[in-house]
Amino acid sequence: MGDSREAKRVANRLQARSLTLPFVDQELALDLGLTRRDMLKIAGYGSLAAFLAACGSTSASSSSITATGGKMSLGSYNTDPGSKAGTQAIVDAFKTANGGTNVTLNVVDHGTFQNTITNYLQGTPQDIFTWFSGHRMRFFADKGLATPIDDVWDAVKGNYTAGFASSVKGNDGHAYAVPTDYYPWAIFYRKDVFAAHNYSIPTNWDDFKALCAKMKSDGLIPIAFADKDGWPAQGTFDILNLRMNGYDFHVNLLTGQNGQKWTDPKVANVFKKWSEITQYYSPAFKGLTWEQGADQLLKKQAGMYLLGLFVSDEFKSSGSQADLDQLDFFAFPDVGSSYDAEKALDAPIDVFMVSKKSPTLSANLGQAKAFMEFVSKGSTQVTFWKSAPGAIPTASDADTSQYPALTKKAVDIVSKAQKITQYFDRDSRPDFAGANGMQSFLKKFIANPQANPTALQQTMQQFWDSLPAEK
Repeated sequence: MGDSREAKRVANRLQARSLTLPFVDQELALDLGLTRRDMLKIAGYGSLAAFLAACGSTSASSSSITATGGKMSLGSYNTDPGSKAGTQAIVDAFKTANGGTNVTLNVVDHGTFQNTITNYLQGTPQDIFTWFSGHRMRFFADKGLATPIDDVWDAVKGNYTAGFASSVKGNDGHAYAVPTDYYPWAIFYRKDVFAAHNYSIPTNWDDFKALCAKMKSDGLIPIAFADKDGWPAQGTFDILNLRMNGYDFHVNLLTGQNGQKWTDPKVANVFKKWSEITQYYSPAFKGLTWEQGADQLLKKQAGMYLLGLFVSDEFKSSGSQADLDQLDFFAFPDVGSSYDAEKALDAPIDVFMVSKKSPTLSANLGQAKAFMEFVSKGSTQVTFWKSAPGAIPTASDADTSQYPALTKKAVDIVSKAQKITQYFDRDSRPDFAGANGMQSFLKKFIANPQANPTALQQTMQQFWDSLPAEK
């Protein structure tokens, strides 16, 4: 059979004393002592490259920096049903794989976790915690509240692209996290609702507003919007600012680099553009969580929803595969600027980090590093993805053959984006992005979107100027 011939061919190459790898100017010494079972297993991978990749993805588990058995603790913000179940599945799998390591899991409401993260990390945090890549990761690394994990990263970095590798490096060049999933933001909708009303996908701003008006006349909430936790509104600011003013302006604005100010007229234009669609938002959105916004889409009460791919987690947790199969999305429409060509979007990356001040870390460090290596594997990330389909695995060895059309489409839209940002509360400093800063400013704007934004912009800049210098 073909598989047997492939196994023999691969085995003959592997039984050699060395193997020259393509694109690498050195030889790899080999002494694998392959059995017939090994040969057949190799054939199952379909190629030598796939086999070597699989070997590389599992070799980290035997790293001398890790420890089996014992115990460790994990602080998690994954509280919605899908991600919470996924986290528990990872913990259970790790216990089995790592000699019975007991993991104490502390799950805290997502919004509360974000808004109290500084106090948490300065107090008595768990050994490992869930967090975000980008500026917010580097911020706490700079503050000495995260433990560098260069040894772990050296063991697992072969399973990641250069883009993901750069996302976990601090300003000091050390690695501080292991990336586990990402998800693009887009406008989600139900295919059956669009079909029933003969709606077309809008590709420009005028068509988007016209569709909103048509949905409203049809008795739908045109745009599900839920901002109880403050952060969801930042996604709309991000995409409008990116499309209207470009990636460079956006990044400089969120970091204060190159003298960029919040009082810039370009920011005022973003608010004015935004005010054109706020009339189509969910009633009482101030008291709604993102899950409740997703439920409006799920129940065919709303026509569209600007959110991350994790909206699919709420569809999955409903227990209806038929509803999940109806979920689709389209890219945010062009706004008529020269920056539309960038096709910029938010595609946040979630990570695990090791805390610095955990009172148990010195005793549990080996187990903590073993956990970090464990979550770097594609198989682990797929375990989480099965419960939370909105979280696309980052590991190169993840089995993508299981991905449904929605996930494949999400991967595609990210690959075609010329510019990618992490999300406002990850690209800006946390003491500006949080409840006392940008979250509150956007709530003020949405409460009266037709008001002149000049005074609000001045308040925003004054708040930024009042913050202490970052380390």
